[in-house]
Amino acid sequence: MSPSAPLSSNSPSASPASSAPILEVADVARLYPGRAAVEAASLTLAPGRVACLLGPSGCGKSTLLRMIAGLEPVDRGAIRIHGAIMSEPGATTAPEQRGVGLVFQDNALFPHLDVRGNIGFGIQSLGAAARRERVAGLLARLHIDHLADAWPHMLSGGEQQRVAIARALAREPALLLLDEPFSGLDGHLRGAIRDALLADLRAMGTSVMIVTHDPEEAMALADDLILMSNGRILQTGTAEDCYRYPASPAAARLLGEVIVLSGSARNGVAQTVLGAVEVPGAADGPAEILLRPEALSIGPAGAPATVMAVRFVGNGYRIHLESGALAFSIRQQEPPPAPGEHVFVTLGAPASASTQTARPATGPREN
Repeated sequence: MSPSAPLSSNSPSASPASSAPILEVADVARLYPGRAAVEAASLTLAPGRVACLLGPSGCGKSTLLRMIAGLEPVDRGAIRIHGAIMSEPGATTAPEQRGVGLVFQDNALFPHLDVRGNIGFGIQSLGAAARRERVAGLLARLHIDHLADAWPHMLSGGEQQRVAIARALAREPALLLLDEPFSGLDGHLRGAIRDALLADLRAMGTSVMIVTHDPEEAMALADDLILMSNGRILQTGTAEDCYRYPASPAAARLLGEVIVLSGSARNGVAQTVLGAVEVPGAADGPAEILLRPEALSIGPAGAPATVMAVRFVGNGYRIHLESGALAFSIRQQEPPPAPGEHVFVTLGAPASASTQTARPATGPREN
């Protein structure tokens, strides 16, 4: 993938120009006494796309989702769905009138209704025949038709989740909002249930926005990532762009471990304690370079380092190293060196970047 500038909230990859956005969030803020829960947030979502709001607890991602749903007002800015203003200061369209479906992490099924009754609860205004047809269609498309007569207490966590999503889809919303939808599922089932459910939603052409604090989940699910911290959107874009070309150290850390190197750039190459790193477009002078651990490996030559500790992590080994004043970790699958050994660390294929896209230098450059 060729180097690119960090993506902004108006990135084409987050909202293709060929398709009018289904959702537009323009410079919105939610202010509480003494703090801003959300500040200057802007994003777009194109029809049929799956977006993930990723950030740590308390960063404002669930508040932003609730603002989109109409459960929280906006104190600045505006929210549009299909081009119509749904929220602006002093005016908030009710959730049931803005064409969105919302599913919280607890699913919250009605215990006194069976699965069929739960799904059809919000479409009582339809005629009986139309209601039966729509419920039957959702039961089939989400592969839960065999559960139509079951009661909520009889369902597994994954089954309850599908029923809750079917209920949200029954009103044919323009946008489905999911708040930490997979957090209550067992780890060994979570991935399979998540992938199957998202495949169904994609097949239906549903536009989806998901809140999560799990970077692996976000990258697995999203067409578009929205990285948040301290109430602000740090970066938007595809999972690959955000991972490989983070806009800042804070954005990089939301998607996994990062190694921060200080160096001096000249003619597009920065010299660091671990070797030469390409920084295309960077001005000559001090530079900060971000690398993912997989960009580094132990080899026959390179920067000298000392093995401080080794930990087995299931799919390989985490090796803690020190090179001069720099302490960092890498992973490898082959048997590792022992603590105390002196090794060489080499820069391999690029895996990340700072605000100036950074990658290992591949050869000498003319000054």
